[in-house]
Amino acid sequence: MVKGLILLPNALDPELDSRGFITPVLSDVVPLLTGIIAESEKGARVFLKRFSYEEPKTFRDVPIHLLNEHSTNEDLQHLLKLLKGGGSWGLISDCGLPVLADPGAQLVQLARRENIPVQAYPGPSSIVLALMLSGLSGQAFTFHGYLPREPKPLKNKVALIEKLKDQSHIFIEAPYRTEKLLSVLLEELSDETTLCVAWNLTLPDQEVIVKKVKGWKKGLVPDLKKKPAVFVVGA
Repeated sequence: MVKGLILLPNALDPELDSRGFITPVLSDVVPLLTGIIAESEKGARVFLKRFSYEEPKTFRDVPIHLLNEHSTNEDLQHLLKLLKGGGSWGLISDCGLPVLADPGAQLVQLARRENIPVQAYPGPSSIVLALMLSGLSGQAFTFHGYLPREPKPLKNKVALIEKLKDQSHIFIEAPYRTEKLLSVLLEELSDETTLCVAWNLTLPDQEVIVKKVKGWKKGLVPDLKKKPAVFVVGA
């Protein structure tokens, strides 16, 4: 196992069965980690609890250090110091893959600059899954992360996306704002633009709807309140 930074996949929902997303080798890797770097301690413990440890060690004994949107440069330097000190440190996101729409990218950059080994294991990503399930082009696409929240910048961004029809555009939104974003998209996108909305991916109640905007306007708009959704726009 690499002595350095190890990027680990996490489930898209804490209730999911590990067999649905964890590559078998992780059952050997995670119990031997020096510690975990995570967005939250609660999320880290839920992740660690999925694995078996050699007695008397349990998931509660694994050291956890935080890296999230509130982390400062001092926090990053502290984590870098841990990596330089040796050992194998796992990096996880609260859900899906670290680095994608996740603050872990900064730590990976620092590790690379210091020639600290970095290894990654594959796993689920709502961003990639939504693109795959949409049927829109995967030959050229842009992930925009979160679109602007203020009305005018948001409309300007959607207008720019509308113009760039030679590629697919993927973006996400906080669960409590998905309904509002969908309404803006239906107002600002042209009728012939294709819009995919995918939510609760990998869960039993997963839904993926792909229609031209004119079709969305004619049908019932789904209830997206408090649902984690991914949006894909394309020709």
